[in-house]
Amino acid sequence: MTPTPPLPPAAPGGSIPRFVAASTFVMVACVCLCVLVYGLLPGLLAMCLGFMATQALSTSRFLGRLRPSAFTAAAVVILVPLLSMGLALSQAKGVVFSAVAQYEALLQHLAGTVLEIRQKLPPNLAAHLPDELVAAQAWLAAYLQSQASALTGFGSAGLQGGLLAFVGLVVGALIVGTPGHQQPAPLRAAVRVRARHFIGAFRQIVVAQFWIATFNAVCTSAFLFGVLPLLDVQVPYSGMLVALTFFAGLIPIVGNLLCNGVLTLAGMSVAPMVGLACLMFLIAIHKFEYVINAKVVGKRTGTTAWELLTVMFVGEAIFGVAGLVAAPLYYAYVKRELLEAGLV
Repeated sequence: MTPTPPLPPAAPGGSIPRFVAASTFVMVACVCLCVLVYGLLPGLLAMCLGFMATQALSTSRFLGRLRPSAFTAAAVVILVPLLSMGLALSQAKGVVFSAVAQYEALLQHLAGTVLEIRQKLPPNLAAHLPDELVAAQAWLAAYLQSQASALTGFGSAGLQGGLLAFVGLVVGALIVGTPGHQQPAPLRAAVRVRARHFIGAFRQIVVAQFWIATFNAVCTSAFLFGVLPLLDVQVPYSGMLVALTFFAGLIPIVGNLLCNGVLTLAGMSVAPMVGLACLMFLIAIHKFEYVINAKVVGKRTGTTAWELLTVMFVGEAIFGVAGLVAAPLYYAYVKRELLEAGLV
């Protein structure tokens, strides 16, 4: 009598066969790659955000008896951004296009500042600058001007990204709002495990980076609108600089370096001493930020600065800006899976 072949070994949870779990890893890798190749990153990030918001609303303890059901919470998460956007557009016509025009003007202003660095510095200091700096100035100015010109096509790209983000938000909300199977099949259960780990990684690194970006923006706002005006100094495009500090600060490490350079150049456009003051302010702020980063991001994700820098540079080299933004999230997810498996 032929013996019955043994069942495939189960995953650590005891209910998911290992080959099924392995197939879900391949699925996740394919999805993550397609997101970068086909420009679907705004949708993926919005899906995670919609999932988190719906789950938080439907399980909130602060609402008590007023806590909505999962379906109602999903409807709220879907409708509130849509209504808010419609209200904002009806009450603030042209604000978005005005902001794009201001950022374009800011980049042109910075490009002019780069070309005038020698003229702004004291003569005895400018005389010691190497001649090779002229070529670097011309390259940087040309790059800033090209980025300013690229903003003219922001309309269609921004509309496409906004549509992707809204679709992702709807999908993430409906995942929570749609009833699931009480006893899912092995493949469905394995996919749920992967999704739970990915959302956990998103929550860890993105939420932590949000608070760091907020801290940077508040400090920059206090410096530009509080400290400098007391010294009778007005830095041009201060509002745009604060907004840029927040949004660029959502990208770990590299975003802060970008803000440092932009704010220092903006201060340099007023006077060399103002640029130096901006640089000293940024150094002081980042001393506090290193502590926050180590306590929040590092502790939550178990990652160090050199790990994040490495994966971000590799991601940017292969996939451009999308790879730069997605690299910390993907790396946090991979590390979470390795930690769950007890491999690191």
